[in-house]
Amino acid sequence: MVIQPKTRGFICTTSHPTGCDAHVKRQIDYAKQQPKIANAAKRVLVIGASTGYGLASRIVASFIGDADTIGVSFEKGASGKRTASAGWYNTAAFEKYATEAGYKALSLNGDAFSHEIKQQTIDLIKQELGQVDLIVYSLASPRRVHPDTGEVYNSALKTIGKPFSNKSVDPLKGEITQVEIGPANQEEINNTVAVMGGEDWQLWIDALLNADAIADGAKTLAYSYVGPELTFPIYREGTIGKAKEDLERTAAAITDKLNSLQGEAYVSINKAVVTQASAAIPVVPLYISLLFKVMKQKGLHEDCIEQIARLYHDFLYNPVAVPTDDSNRIRIDDWEMREDVQQAVFELWQQVTQDNLMDISDLAGYRKGFFNLFGFEMEGVDYEQDVDPVVAIPSIGVE
Repeated sequence: MVIQPKTRGFICTTSHPTGCDAHVKRQIDYAKQQPKIANAAKRVLVIGASTGYGLASRIVASFIGDADTIGVSFEKGASGKRTASAGWYNTAAFEKYATEAGYKALSLNGDAFSHEIKQQTIDLIKQELGQVDLIVYSLASPRRVHPDTGEVYNSALKTIGKPFSNKSVDPLKGEITQVEIGPANQEEINNTVAVMGGEDWQLWIDALLNADAIADGAKTLAYSYVGPELTFPIYREGTIGKAKEDLERTAAAITDKLNSLQGEAYVSINKAVVTQASAAIPVVPLYISLLFKVMKQKGLHEDCIEQIARLYHDFLYNPVAVPTDDSNRIRIDDWEMREDVQQAVFELWQQVTQDNLMDISDLAGYRKGFFNLFGFEMEGVDYEQDVDPVVAIPSIGVE
């Protein structure tokens, strides 16, 4: 079938297998150009491994760190006229290229919040790797079913205390609008923490420890974001911010649990990038479009793969010590948060209107990045060609 992008709201409902393969290969090619890291983890578990920072983490682990990997994700295969999800095609492509390069690359598809998937992962680690020496927690889900109680939690993107109003942009339509976001009630705050906080990360580490599946000296890492003051009311000081604070508290608790193994847990604060989630967060797409303009002009722009490569080289496997801030967080958002970058973005924010949007922002780059996530607008791919949407993940098959 000929597959073209179809969007609904802020979501692309189709994905392209050849384009996703090209997107993964482009990231692998970048990783191959970077220096190897001899002391990097050689047995890596990535929880949330199929897109964005999780996928980049898996690529860097193998192609810079020479690691065998297990990836956990929750994706859908193709069915009838419906394409598979982008994450499905990404995982198939990664496994193919990693295996060709001589690395073990095994995947599990299912609800990472469940005890069942945790146990299946442990069984696979024991069978194939013995233990793991890096656990990357990169889940991004709006919903969680608690594995013990069965309670369903849905996250809420809201402020705390008072409403917030500012301008935003529909990144696909290119329309600037004024948005207002209301405050959350306590239940919505609690639910957001339950979905996006640190509880499930802790449950993963506990399960792995109990199964003796974590090696001496292992590290574990979860990803987060702080962002500029401009987005604080809906991000750092909103419901998501409460969840991220919980994630950071969890890192300290996990480090205590790993002490007997000389292990460490970190939260890495990453830069703003185009993701499926960011397109739906008011204000953020406009901020990212202006940020990209500034960072590209200054030669500082990074996407997921560049960020994680630098995380490995300069931070996580720094030969001296892991550099952290006063809260023991890794800050690979350091270039985004540079004073000159933020000042330039703020000045553009004051100037941007519907009339000058395309001139003073990089909305075009944002859109291209968005469609690349789903395998579209990739150079060298013929989108008029018939392709088979059914693609098997080598270690899983076709589901």
